[in-house]
Amino acid sequence: MSFKKLTLGVLAASAAAGVTVPAAAQELFIPGLVYRTGPYAPSGIPVANGMADYMTLLNERDGGIGGVKVVWEECETSYDTKLGVECYERLKTKGALIVNPYSTGITYALIPKATVDKIPLLSMGYGRTDASDGRYFPWTFTTPTTYWSQASAKIKYVASKEGGLDKLKGKTIALVHHNSPYGKEPIPTLQELSKKYGYKLEILAVDHPGQEQKATWQKIQQLEPDWVFFWGWGVMNQVGVKEAAAIGFKMDRMIGVWWSGSEVDVLPAGAAAKGYLSATFHQPGAGFKIHAEIKKHVYDKGKGKGDAAKVGEVLYNRGLVNAFIATEAIRDAVAKKGPKVTGADVRDAMESLNIDAARLEKMGFAGMMRPVKNSCSDHEGNGPILIQQWDGAKWNIVSDWIEPMRDVVRPMIEASAMKFAAENKLEARKDCK
Repeated sequence: MSFKKLTLGVLAASAAAGVTVPAAAQELFIPGLVYRTGPYAPSGIPVANGMADYMTLLNERDGGIGGVKVVWEECETSYDTKLGVECYERLKTKGALIVNPYSTGITYALIPKATVDKIPLLSMGYGRTDASDGRYFPWTFTTPTTYWSQASAKIKYVASKEGGLDKLKGKTIALVHHNSPYGKEPIPTLQELSKKYGYKLEILAVDHPGQEQKATWQKIQQLEPDWVFFWGWGVMNQVGVKEAAAIGFKMDRMIGVWWSGSEVDVLPAGAAAKGYLSATFHQPGAGFKIHAEIKKHVYDKGKGKGDAAKVGEVLYNRGLVNAFIATEAIRDAVAKKGPKVTGADVRDAMESLNIDAARLEKMGFAGMMRPVKNSCSDHEGNGPILIQQWDGAKWNIVSDWIEPMRDVVRPMIEASAMKFAAENKLEARKDCK
């Protein structure tokens, strides 16, 4: 089915559902598409807990946003695209202000729907990278960084360890990825950079859910790559780290995507996981002001969603950052429009979002993440990344902030977005340069 036909169908359904009606007065409704069950639950639960706790914090500490209560309602997707779309369709009618799909597959499915329903999507660090081009994807945001930016920054990190970008020639990098749209996202960037810098790229797919990987790692053993980029999720991560250790692959030459770099991914492998690396776009640990605020206003009141001892784990912090970015856009919309804001108001706020150092300090995130600034055409913000390493007990940052190769990535984003627009007969926005 074409994008145009799909859009028309969604438009009719949306009109019938009345999704343009804003949330009730004195309520700000944010749906939570989560997965606390299934093979991806080990990764999904801490993210969901972080997001839920942050919403509770806003209500308990601040009385909501601008004095308006935040309503957070979860819907279980089990990381299944069909279930995710069903959750979206059910919850959008309650006046959803912004949706976090938390799945690349669900994001792909929701882009045409949200475009018609006028509800912004925040696919923070996942989803379609080309949706970063706001000229063609006005309702989708990848803030604060993307898979393509991450892939390019990881190449820069590898180059720093090999003695420079010119030393990549003749090296072999293997990508072990989840066999899904999510897992395939970094491939175009890595292929483009392999042409530019002369390294050999080997691509090995792992089928859902990722519990069978012996053959994949036997292939890695045969190939003897210099580096492995690991692009997994859920149970695939735990299995992959253990299998890599079992063949004796050097853990400090294996770099996970930021969804393959949490405590639950490495603890099952025990001491064998020591040295394993992963990308991230925020700091690990519970030593930041935001964590003290959550302890005081959420867990000390018995209102925490999970185990207080797990506050500060990598994916819990990921959930905090996600909730923070989404609600700061809502804060800006409320400040400008008042409490009866719509998804369109929040979309406008996301496009002009500017979370500077002072704002990070005020909200408790200083030192944990970098400032964020979007624009009409740039829905990514081109955020840099960090590399973290597991020492057997905790994650430690082992790099400075690494800027993506914007000279490579941004033209790729624009070219892909333009191709998508041409295929679906979409015109570039006239209000966006």
